Amino acid sequence: MEKWIVDLLEMYKDDIGGMLADNAGMVPIVIIIGILFAVVLFLSYFFLAWLCIRISRKVFRHIEKRKGKSIELQFTENLLRLIIIVLFIIMPLAGDQIKQSILGSAAVIAAIVGFASQDAIKDIMSGLLISVYKPFDLGDRIELEDGTAGIVESITMRHVVLVLIDTVRLVVPNSKLNSSTIKNLSFDYVPRSVEFSFPVHYNSDIEKTKDVIFQAVKESPYSIPGKKSKSGDMIYGPVYFIALMDSALKMKVTVYYEPPTATEVLKDDINTRVFAALGEAGIVVPYPHANIIIQD
Repeated sequence: MEKWIVDLLEMYKDDIGGMLADNAGMVPIVIIIGILFAVVLFLSYFFLAWLCIRISRKVFRHIEKRKGKSIELQFTENLLRLIIIVLFIIMPLAGDQIKQSILGSAAVIAAIVGFASQDAIKDIMSGLLISVYKPFDLGDRIELEDGTAGIVESITMRHVVLVLIDTVRLVVPNSKLNSSTIKNLSFDYVPRSVEFSFPVHYNSDIEKTKDVIFQAVKESPYSIPGKKSKSGDMIYGPVYFIALMDSALKMKVTVYYEPPTATEVLKDDINTRVFAALGEAGIVVPYPHANIIIQD
């Protein structure tokens, strides 16, 4: 289209030049028309780019409805959006030499970006590798090397967003995740587990104490049957009397729970329930104290 306009102007440049020479008052009008035409041309390319992005978004939403959300689908959508934007920046400059223009512009852009933003390139390439090899997916609960754990909410060209406890968002660069060791706590379905220890007074009824702790764990909305019995059924973890401490009997129980559940939430619920249940049953939880005897 641009070449057709250029050829047309070339054909009538002498007539236009003569007209402007005879009527100098036409010069501002011609300039305004030229500016308006450039604006219309720019808006046309902008509209086409917007339309392509909108169509691609609808296509990806349709795929999501059929196959569900996934990390590679989200990264591919972001990558396609970037390609569309870059193409519609290059195309107005292309003319008939569109292939050479795209290649040349891409080379220039790559050189500039390579020198000015090496970290961004690392993040994009790392995001591509993550979406291809899928060490984790959207909705998975992962744990970083520093012990921070969260649920994968989204992935962009540069970073992954994790939802931590209390809905706090942690933004982690793709390159950091790709180069570090992470724990995928949702990789295949295996119930997670945490061990709890509860000290009780020496005068406590051991069997009663076991039953109270077991029932409190069972009533938690976060605990699930995760231990396989001899018959093959899944059961709640039993309570064991494992040690005689200096001033208490030590009871231990393993609690199983679903991978998406935050460990902190489970610990808070189990500790609260067991402590309250022991108190209601009249079972004393000892604490360090000293008796001072004064003799005359």
